[in-house]
Amino acid sequence: MKPLPIDVEYLVDLLERLIDIPSPSGYTDSIVHFVGDELQRLDIPYELTRRGAIRASLKGETDSDERPSRGLVAHLDTLGAMVRKLKSNGRLEMVPIGTWSSRFAEGARITIFTQEGPVRGTILPLKASGHIYDTEVDTQPTGWPHVEVRVDAFCYTGDDLVKLGIRVGDYAALDPNFEIGENGFINSRYLDNKAGVATLLAAAKAIQAAEIKPEINCYLLFTLFEEVGSGASSILHGHITEMVSVDNSTAGPRQNSIEDGITIAMMDSSGPFDYHLTNKLVTLCRDFDLTHARDVFLHYRCDAASAVEAGNDIRTALVCYGVDASHGYERTHKNSLEELAKLLTLYIQSPATVGRDRYDLGPMKGFPTQPIE
Repeated sequence: MKPLPIDVEYLVDLLERLIDIPSPSGYTDSIVHFVGDELQRLDIPYELTRRGAIRASLKGETDSDERPSRGLVAHLDTLGAMVRKLKSNGRLEMVPIGTWSSRFAEGARITIFTQEGPVRGTILPLKASGHIYDTEVDTQPTGWPHVEVRVDAFCYTGDDLVKLGIRVGDYAALDPNFEIGENGFINSRYLDNKAGVATLLAAAKAIQAAEIKPEINCYLLFTLFEEVGSGASSILHGHITEMVSVDNSTAGPRQNSIEDGITIAMMDSSGPFDYHLTNKLVTLCRDFDLTHARDVFLHYRCDAASAVEAGNDIRTALVCYGVDASHGYERTHKNSLEELAKLLTLYIQSPATVGRDRYDLGPMKGFPTQPIE
């Protein structure tokens, strides 16, 4: 096991290209094709589920079902919105896809994907002009019933919207407004979890470039529908016994997450992560001098929860890049992505966390212990 250099230029360029592909939960075909093409370019074999979740394979030194295997998972879907109503004033009422506040949507440019083609517009509060509503602009409530989409067309009735081809149930995505500064800060919508996908692919690229064969089989899992709860529930085929989710942290007040390195979650709203797998990741950070912190997430759920809830008896952990203002207009730093990619390459090279895990059911021999005294 050895530290590997990360191609940060590749990571950041890939992130920007991923960000440019709209992929709200349920409207993810384009990004599935993109990631499939990138895996093919990296010479990593993969296969798809019916709905498009991807399982790519880094075969181990002993490619055998008799040995435990590991998975690294990042989700391709993002937040978004859907048309709920064609309003009589020629505007659109929207509902969110995933959990996020309309506060972060106000003023954003948006694309509505109709059967006839994309339609552009802007999300505005119902009272959008101080010249009309004076101070009521500042006192109106916040929430999805209090915003609407003004489409870029002369629409003054519901029928005008129908003529444009807009229908209830059409998907919509906000412009991400990706920007990277000379100091390494990256600002954009949808860093959750495009940054996780880019980091995982950058780690895989480093493994391939070094011509390293992992000790055990490692599967790169790219899931769909994580933002609405089902995530990794249907991708864990085969003998995957441990899975590490790659996702964003919650940097900010009341949290211990960091923006310049790795945050390892000890627990989220679904409960604690596996003791042995999590501590293995902490030890790798410590042994290889990777900038890291530990945190507990109160209002957070990731692919690990959906995998376990679907009945998979696996060890799970969560490693994160730093994100400020998650599910809003987000910010991370390329140092955080690089440090996380380094950790992933080390984890891919490492032996199984618990060798006994190759058994679905087995004897006590080999079962690990936690310190008490």
